[in-house]
Amino acid sequence: MSLFVYNTLTGKKEQFVPLNPPRVHMYVCGITAYDTCHLGHARAAVVFDTVYRHLRRSGFDVTYVRNYTDVDDKIINRANKEGESCTTIAERYIEEYERDMTDLGVQMPSIAPKATEHIADMIATVKALIERGYAYEVNGTVFFSVRKFKDYGRLSGKNIEELESGARVEVDESKQDPLDFALWKAAKPGEPTWDSPWGPGRPGWHIECSAMSTKYLGQPIDIHGGGRDLIFPHHENEIAQAECAFGKQFVRYWLHNGFININTEKMSKSLGNITSIREILSHYDAEAVRLFLLTSHYRSPLDYTDKAMEEAASALTRFYDTAARLHAIHPGKAATKSEQPETEEGRELKEALLRFEGGFNAAMDDDFNTAMAIGQIFEIVRLTNRFLDVIDPQRSPFAGWVVLQFMHLQHMADEALGIFGSDPRDFSRRTQERAHANSGVDPDAVEKLIAERKAARVAKDFARADAIRKELADMGVEIKDRPDGTTEWRLK
Repeated sequence: MSLFVYNTLTGKKEQFVPLNPPRVHMYVCGITAYDTCHLGHARAAVVFDTVYRHLRRSGFDVTYVRNYTDVDDKIINRANKEGESCTTIAERYIEEYERDMTDLGVQMPSIAPKATEHIADMIATVKALIERGYAYEVNGTVFFSVRKFKDYGRLSGKNIEELESGARVEVDESKQDPLDFALWKAAKPGEPTWDSPWGPGRPGWHIECSAMSTKYLGQPIDIHGGGRDLIFPHHENEIAQAECAFGKQFVRYWLHNGFININTEKMSKSLGNITSIREILSHYDAEAVRLFLLTSHYRSPLDYTDKAMEEAASALTRFYDTAARLHAIHPGKAATKSEQPETEEGRELKEALLRFEGGFNAAMDDDFNTAMAIGQIFEIVRLTNRFLDVIDPQRSPFAGWVVLQFMHLQHMADEALGIFGSDPRDFSRRTQERAHANSGVDPDAVEKLIAERKAARVAKDFARADAIRKELADMGVEIKDRPDGTTEWRLK
């Protein structure tokens, strides 16, 4: 199978053919480190983590660069407001972001450069743009001449003649044209500065990605990714800078993930509906968050609601409940795939398992269609439960084969999606720990009541034992007496 991706630059799905196979160079815009990261950041990170995972599964040697913007107007404003340095602010939120990514199972990119570590590369790029006639300096600030780049607007589909001053472009009377944007900004009081040929100052936002991506990946890059909100002006400006400075195509395939809405409204600080990654992880398992983010195609808008997250959490529990049923079966007597299962349910499951790997990979090769891939996993879950409901798994050699196939499915899903690869016991433990933390139930009090109930049963005081069971149930605690005399409990 060949991999096909939707290229924003051409507006169509194309076969992915890297410039120098099997090497793939991929750059994704990272965070501006000035605040706690939210669900929108999580979606971009998880989407491109999945792209990264599938490319490597497909045999490509991927160099993945994801940057940190650690100097920017927002960082400067935050630093001045809190009376701290920009470095302190940026490092705080970079560390917080990396903790969130670790918890979400997002793999570290090959390289994670910071803007402030590449000032010399940005200055060199700006100098090249001036020398080639695409940029000009005014009082220590250097601007890019947008109209000199004939292909400006190609990525976003915007007509340069229709763009107006103030419509997502900086308004500055020193510009030759209102559409021009700053490559280098002259020093201002209260801002960090670096020396440059145009005097002290700092880089503009757009120049950092053009400079850093070119340093680490060269040109053209195979894949450049980010959220749809970056198409204009950021990615449009990246193209203009890079192609004018170096005279080469900048990027071959542009990939953009869709927006996240909160209860059908666009997520924004002005609406007060920002949901932080840390907050959502305090209520839901990280795999449930990944499942929610990947159940829709990455280019589609995604609506976050409590109901949607509960459905994702419930689906994940259903998967691990099925995995637990299978893990209880010893696969030592596993049948070969050529042997026939004992029931119609088994035959249907066998056919689905035999075609699963091909179908899963085909879905991922179709522009990383995680929604379709996940749908196939839950079809296997449905059929597996039907099969287990009608046979004695400990007496069925075919059930042993199902166990091995399901374990292979788990490995594939974990490798490609970062989901479904946990031991069911670990998932159950995580679920209970989170439930305990959020319930307010005192585990010591529960254990004390269980011990009292055990004593009541030994004394044949069944009325008291039943009363304690009801008291526990009212607390949201479900108990199960085991044959060995112990009692297990969990929160409902």
